[in-house]
Amino acid sequence: MSSSSHLPQSVIQTAESAVKPVLKRLMPFLLLMYVIAFLDRSNVGFAQSQLEIDFGISSAAYAFGAGLFFIGYAVFEVPSNLIMHKVGARWWMARIMVTWGLISGAMMFVNGTAAFYGLRFALGIAEAGFFPGVILYITYWMPKKYANRARGLFYMGLPIANTLGGPLSGALLELDGVWGLTGYQWMFMVEGLLAVVVGFWALWYLTDRPANATWLPQEQREALTQVIASEEMGKSEHGALQALKSGRVWYFALIYFAIQAAVYGLTFFLPKQVSAIVGKSVGFEVGLVTAVPWLTALVAVIIISRYADRTRRYKSLGVILLGASAIGIAGSAATGVPQLALGFLGLAAVGFVSVQPVFWALPSEYLGGTAAAAGIGLINAVGNLGGFLAPNLRAWAESTFHTPRAGLYALAVLPLIGALAFAGTAKLRSAKLEAGVAAVDKPEGVGAPTGAP
Repeated sequence: MSSSSHLPQSVIQTAESAVKPVLKRLMPFLLLMYVIAFLDRSNVGFAQSQLEIDFGISSAAYAFGAGLFFIGYAVFEVPSNLIMHKVGARWWMARIMVTWGLISGAMMFVNGTAAFYGLRFALGIAEAGFFPGVILYITYWMPKKYANRARGLFYMGLPIANTLGGPLSGALLELDGVWGLTGYQWMFMVEGLLAVVVGFWALWYLTDRPANATWLPQEQREALTQVIASEEMGKSEHGALQALKSGRVWYFALIYFAIQAAVYGLTFFLPKQVSAIVGKSVGFEVGLVTAVPWLTALVAVIIISRYADRTRRYKSLGVILLGASAIGIAGSAATGVPQLALGFLGLAAVGFVSVQPVFWALPSEYLGGTAAAAGIGLINAVGNLGGFLAPNLRAWAESTFHTPRAGLYALAVLPLIGALAFAGTAKLRSAKLEAGVAAVDKPEGVGAPTGAP
């Protein structure tokens, strides 16, 4: 039963009537922020070949530098989320966007391996806290009945970033030589400045909590505040340290690690992989082709998120989607037919994009308050270390076995591990995995509901 069920039905109905205007107001802007964030962290894939030619940054050095982003990101993730919980989303999100935009733009000045490593690490520090901050921010605004819909809308940012980002980055590369700048310098400069502009816009546009939303009628503000507060009472309200010691939180982090390894093991090399598939150099045309798998994932995440909300079959969906991702990654290596290879890449993208809002239904329903700020931050921090492991694992396998296929086969193992871990989430309802964080008895969404497989 919902923890808000003791409230008058009129309050619940008024709160639910506020969901649509909240989604309409906040989600497009949060989506825009995510599109730019993902674009700025992954656009380095379009510069890989030229950085190797201009400055001798080898494939192994590129993989290490691309992954260094996630080391800086992981170290500062939890502190950043705790700060946002204290000072509010408006100021903190703006700070994150402006600093990461400036550092992303500074990538245009890379002149060797050391500068590449330093800026990638600094970019991770600057962006730390953005993604888990948004996941936490959604819990401030959405009754849990609608939270997965909001997360699904937010996760559209990943395929949108790659759908639009591929052609945009490819087109900016075509400016090579204009005003004495290389194509990748134009790319880093323009896409970095986008983040700075949106960061200053966030100061004016975002609202910290429903109680401060002057753009909602007072009745809806009050009802939404009551419902959210009531639902928070059913979650763990323990402190940050206790949340970080929770075995359940670390188990969720393992699953998220496998998901992110699949995402970035593919994303950082996708332009080069597509270039090899279609036999064209990286530019606007390759950028258009790289958009195809992400367009497929964009449609899928909308459909699957709604299905997950309706059926609450999170465990089954998680296993299926991660299994599909593993098949897609391995299949793209196994086939020599370009159309089939792109189809498998689309399957992989559908799997690891659509599984993410499904995944976040679990920890978001379990943790509340400071525990949510710390726990979600930790899950995202540890999980994103998969973004460090995956490109380095792929580069190691390719150099060891002297074939690009080996890297993809090695990468495909990681979402399989995630699928197995996802299958074990049903046991979290009764297992005493926590050390210091009280379990919520049979939290909604963990494991299959009655009648589900």
